[in-house]
Amino acid sequence: MSEELPVSEKLKVLNYVSLYKTEKWWSAVVLLESFGRKQVALYVWLKKSGKWKRNQKFTIHNKAEWNKIKELVERYIEQLS
Repeated sequence: MSEELPVSEKLKVLNYVSLYKTEKWWSAVVLLESFGRKQVALYVWLKKSGKWKRNQKFTIHNKAEWNKIKELVERYIEQLS
């Protein structure tokens, strides 16, 4: 972790990796602790007036939920070729 992420103070960032970062957009996968429970979130921030503002957040709460999401997304991935 090299810089502080613009997430709610109520959340504890345990680790993260940036997917991409430009002058205007920033996306990262973040391991968080929220009210004593761990979760993984995909964030997209947009820089407005010199400050990063959350544009989107998608949270995965457990492995079963991730497996279902992964299975459903993979059905469509083959159609991207």
